[in-house]
Amino acid sequence: MTSIDRLISLCPPPPIAPPTDWPAVERLLGMRLPADYKQISDTYGPGTFCGFLHLYHPHAHTSWTSLIGPMPSTIRTQLQREHEQGASPLPVGPQDLFPMAVTDNGEYLFWVTRSGVSPDEWTVAASQARSFQWYTYDGDLAGFLTAVLSGQEIVSLFPDSLLDHGAFFTPRAPAAHLTAVQPEQSSAMASSSDIRAWASDHGYEVPVRGRIPVEILDAWQQASTR
Repeated sequence: MTSIDRLISLCPPPPIAPPTDWPAVERLLGMRLPADYKQISDTYGPGTFCGFLHLYHPHAHTSWTSLIGPMPSTIRTQLQREHEQGASPLPVGPQDLFPMAVTDNGEYLFWVTRSGVSPDEWTVAASQARSFQWYTYDGDLAGFLTAVLSGQEIVSLFPDSLLDHGAFFTPRAPAAHLTAVQPEQSSAMASSSDIRAWASDHGYEVPVRGRIPVEILDAWQQASTR
């Protein structure tokens, strides 16, 4: 039984997931992607594991959780800046970290993409939202998800209540088309202070510092596009 088979058995996917033109996605990103990630994305589609972990997807309903949206580039730029300032002790160089998921608490999950290593051999790393603590997993994404959702792997950055309701996946309506956000579009997006102010005005509890929770980013984007 493969890691994907074990994941599907542990956490049933929705009956239908949108197809993805992976050659087009890889052209947009300028790199190849791991086979297990593409299988997971094709099986589950965009959505959330255990109401907590949002795997980036090319058809994500919001650019904040899109693999081809602004967030991967934005996060890598932030990591590079913190690394140059000596503020963030990274498990590897920032150029070898590619964001591919985010949690509701603001932790980012990364592929460790060492030069010369096949995408199918990329491992997993995660950063804590409001500190410089890191977690690493010496295996692929499918193995990581299976280990975490089965309770075999405990990630100290994740809440103890993660599996209180078992392993489940909540699908989200996919975006209709693959649309990459260009750098000039990304830079034109609202600042975090603007989003915090909007959230406060609309009754959301938003931290004054640290990462803004995904559900607030999602609500802001939906309101701003109406």
